[in-house]
Amino acid sequence: MTENHAEPHTTTPAPSAEPTIATVTFLRPTIPAPAADGWSDLPDGTDPALSIPPMPTTAPAIGPDDRTVVLETARTILDKTPAAEPVVRSGKFVGTVDLDDFDDAPLILAWMYSAEGWAAWCGVFYRARRRDFRRWVRRQPTQRGHVRQFGRGVRRSHEWVVGFEGVRVQSASHTAHVLTREARLAARHARFTPRILGSKKELAMKAAERATKAAEEAVLLHKKAKKDRNRARNLRAGVVYGPPLTAIGTGYVTGGGLGLAAGLLSTFAGGAFVGRTPYDEEADWSSDWRSLGDGDRMTAPMLDASFRAAKVIGSEETLGVVQMPMLDTRGAWTTILDLPPGVPAKKAIRATDELAAAFGVEEAQVSVAKRGRAGRIELYVSRDLPFTDKAKPGPLLALESAADFWGRISIGPDVRGIHQSISVVERSGLIGGEPGAGKSASGNTILLAAALDPRVILWLADGKGGGDLEPFEHLCERYEGDADPEAFSAMLDELLAVMKARYALLKKLGKRKVTEDLANKHPELRQLLLWVDELMLYTTDEEYGKKITRKLRNLVSRGRAAGIITFCATQKPGSDVVDTSLRDLLSIRWALRCTTPEASDTILGKGAAASGYSAKTIQSEMRGAGLLWAEGTNPTMLRADYYTDEQVDTLLERATAWRRAAGTLPSGPVALAEQLLKLGDEDAVILAHLLDAFHYDVPEMTADWLPGQVLLDHLKGQGLTVTAEKLGALVVRTDEEKAKRPWGEKGSRLAGYPLGRVEATITARFGLTA
Repeated sequence: MTENHAEPHTTTPAPSAEPTIATVTFLRPTIPAPAADGWSDLPDGTDPALSIPPMPTTAPAIGPDDRTVVLETARTILDKTPAAEPVVRSGKFVGTVDLDDFDDAPLILAWMYSAEGWAAWCGVFYRARRRDFRRWVRRQPTQRGHVRQFGRGVRRSHEWVVGFEGVRVQSASHTAHVLTREARLAARHARFTPRILGSKKELAMKAAERATKAAEEAVLLHKKAKKDRNRARNLRAGVVYGPPLTAIGTGYVTGGGLGLAAGLLSTFAGGAFVGRTPYDEEADWSSDWRSLGDGDRMTAPMLDASFRAAKVIGSEETLGVVQMPMLDTRGAWTTILDLPPGVPAKKAIRATDELAAAFGVEEAQVSVAKRGRAGRIELYVSRDLPFTDKAKPGPLLALESAADFWGRISIGPDVRGIHQSISVVERSGLIGGEPGAGKSASGNTILLAAALDPRVILWLADGKGGGDLEPFEHLCERYEGDADPEAFSAMLDELLAVMKARYALLKKLGKRKVTEDLANKHPELRQLLLWVDELMLYTTDEEYGKKITRKLRNLVSRGRAAGIITFCATQKPGSDVVDTSLRDLLSIRWALRCTTPEASDTILGKGAAASGYSAKTIQSEMRGAGLLWAEGTNPTMLRADYYTDEQVDTLLERATAWRRAAGTLPSGPVALAEQLLKLGDEDAVILAHLLDAFHYDVPEMTADWLPGQVLLDHLKGQGLTVTAEKLGALVVRTDEEKAKRPWGEKGSRLAGYPLGRVEATITARFGLTA
């Protein structure tokens, strides 16, 4: 234990045999000096000694058995801290002790004397600064964040620079335009007033002069207003933008990168200071009219207000936000919402037009889809009008091997940019839309996928007769490209016979339907695609229309299990074009741009437009876009993959090579000369070589008439000895056909044979046609 008397310190250690309990410093209490008369200036009857807490005046003795005394003394010292003492100086009561009144001795905090005190102070300081930093970070996303403050400061500074002079300039401009137009009319009236009308001519001239003078004054006032506006704006711009630019430039010149950073930081601090006060709700005029279309963020209050404005929810109802609104990589807003109890998802889907108006965007930019359950929807609002950018190359161009038509077929991206695909196995489809909507380009996605699979058999019919399907002709088992209803009806008869043969084979094999494994084992059961373009021409034919409809209905209803897939394309598949009994069997519906909601319903089905799915909403700029209803409960807006004519030719070359390698490339039409040579008849051989003489082995150089001597020379060159008499007996001509015609450069008139007569002889003799 350590005692501290008025004398020098004396240390008395505890006995070595016992452990040290505590170290206590004993301080002798200070007793105020009495006054001269023995009493202080305290209130009457008060003993100065009694105002001091009882403290021992001498240190208690310490011994081996005096531990209790030591502890009690320490407790007394710690618990009985003297209060502020009255001070008596020169016999007079002065007051309580002023702790700062220590003469010249500085006031030093107690914790500054020890390392533990400094460590504690540093810990408190660190925790306080860390809390300040966290508060600063949480503050930034709010309206009082420094970035928001700087933005408001820039906006306010710019608004002050712009000022209100523009209103006066606009007013002067309007006045000048009006007066100029009136002066022009007055001058015209004065110019065309006849001089014989003396007084009227004079009045008209004076009126024209007055109008011209007023117009000139108005133009001068407009120029002066513009000049004053520009002067005021330049002055204010110098005040606002001059100091920041000076600070940044000076900092960069004097301090380099560090000085530039300092200048930018000072500019940021100044802007944040100007915008330190947030806008009041009443003063923010833009809050009444800004929307998603104006660049605002999608928030929960905006969603509630928009759905209330669209009459989807009541004025007192709110939406449940399942997934907070967020921006995707395309800059579009997406969110998942729960409608109030009792409000179905189809109500929001039907109100797409009203929601688009509330959001300030086009209807085509808003996509509302059911998500999971009846009252939950997924809202997607694209930044720009979808499907107006340049189409990317289709995925078929990247194929390095044959396609798989048994699998899923790539169709195109939806509004979210997600690629959609469908399966056409045991399905049938209908594609419709107005002219120019992109039916041919959209159909290429399915046709090319089928062509690139060597196992698929193609039967194509082009009701347009325009050559859109002509590049696929050499890949087809059957092709009708002349828009001939009779020929198409005959094609359907042949296809019905094929279907009957397939079912007979399935019955023999003990199978119910064609599968991929079964088709690989039996090539005659390969998938067969019947594609009919411009179905309207065939079904509206007076003689064959009803027959064609009946045969198609038979194929669509029964051909699925036999591996026959039917797709039809037309402009407006109404009941007068496609019978409802046939249309309802086509399970895949693809509605491209239509002129009316009713036309869209003829493709997607009755009631689709009322449910919010109408191809009428597709804009003309959205080429190739359409509503595809292939899978799921609702149609999907997407754009078909686009392939240019050059890309189509490239893909068809690959398809030809792959089919040739697989042995499934159809043999083309056999030339008439080859058919004759196969007969082995002597006359047939002569006629075959005659055809070669007419064609010169090059189809583009085909002649309609040749002299007899030219034909005989050609036959002689082929090793055939034929006289003129034998040739005349073989190809019998009429008197008119025997007439001589000019030939050669000299125009000599010679007798000859027309090509038509040779072909007619072949048909009459052997029953062959070209």
